[in-house]
Amino acid sequence: MNQQQVKTMPQGRLESLDILRGFDLFMLVFFQPVFVAFAKHWADIPVVSFLLKQFSHAHWEGFTAWDLVMPLFLFMVGAAMPFSFEKYRHSPDKSAIYKKITKRFLILFILGIAVQGNLFSYDIKAIRIYTNTLQAIAAGYVIASILLLHLSRKGQIIATSLLLVGYWALLTFLGDFSPEANFAEVVDRSVLGRVRDGVYYTEDGMWHFSDNYRYTWVLTSMVFGVTTMLGVFAGQIMKYGKDKLKNSGWLLLMGATLLLGGWLLSFQTPIIKKIWSASMTLWSGGWCFILMGLFYYFIDYKKKWQGMQWLKVYGMNSIVAYTVGMVINFRSIPNSLLWGLEKYTGVYYPAILTLANFLIIFFILHVMYKRKIFVKI
Repeated sequence: MNQQQVKTMPQGRLESLDILRGFDLFMLVFFQPVFVAFAKHWADIPVVSFLLKQFSHAHWEGFTAWDLVMPLFLFMVGAAMPFSFEKYRHSPDKSAIYKKITKRFLILFILGIAVQGNLFSYDIKAIRIYTNTLQAIAAGYVIASILLLHLSRKGQIIATSLLLVGYWALLTFLGDFSPEANFAEVVDRSVLGRVRDGVYYTEDGMWHFSDNYRYTWVLTSMVFGVTTMLGVFAGQIMKYGKDKLKNSGWLLLMGATLLLGGWLLSFQTPIIKKIWSASMTLWSGGWCFILMGLFYYFIDYKKKWQGMQWLKVYGMNSIVAYTVGMVINFRSIPNSLLWGLEKYTGVYYPAILTLANFLIIFFILHVMYKRKIFVKI
């Protein structure tokens, strides 16, 4: 990152958006890995078993709390766009914003390969091109940018609806909703080939698709765009609505409407996060609106955010939090300091190292926050 990308905190930000983003990152790069590391030893307790299921992805059909983390990322990217794009929307020369869009897309895509695509393996056979949340954000961001810059509010709604209906139609009429025969899977295998995640090589040098990897990306970019646009619509409510209480109501109403729509559609199109089915798009979008509405009501309207300010440590440096949390392992540091405790802590020692690893990441983010270092792309 260059010096222009490390900035002090801009004024006039939505506190609720920063804190909700921080909440999402905290769940991803602290709470979930630490909780699972400890709780797996108590899995025979019913309430712990239930929570463990909620902090893992649904195998195929269904939806857990953990399945909401990625859609919420995309949603919040969209929610910030009406604020950051305002000065460009009515400009006849959009070259500056398109340079920014292109740059952000490329950086996110490359970071995605680094995080989950084996970029640092330095082995061409191990590289996986499109396989990560950051790349889904990049795709959704580009789609939402084009719609936001060139269409009216009505046009944006129509275009978003067409993307959703189009994706629904392709999956409904050109396959089924099984892991093997859904159309999004067919497109990924055809387009990505050996650079698709899950590909493995046998001793004879031939590569094969894994039967255990079922996430889809290429065609699914259509609904990555839809989820990001849902965030844009939420951002427009918060930016242009004059009454914050009414804004909260609209956000909650939109959330309830999308949940109802997702539930009704699920009778024909199952809720499947791995292929981002149309019903999952509506269902997750509904929960995103409800979370945004609740955070907006309590933080931006009621000004009751005591005890939640620390979440901005994650929210204001979300890219750093995600990338460092996924790429760099600090476990060797606490292991060097605490190795003598292993004989006393037994099976809990790895969990203690996991806790220490993510505490170090929090410390790094906290120092950056206190020094007002915020990395933007």
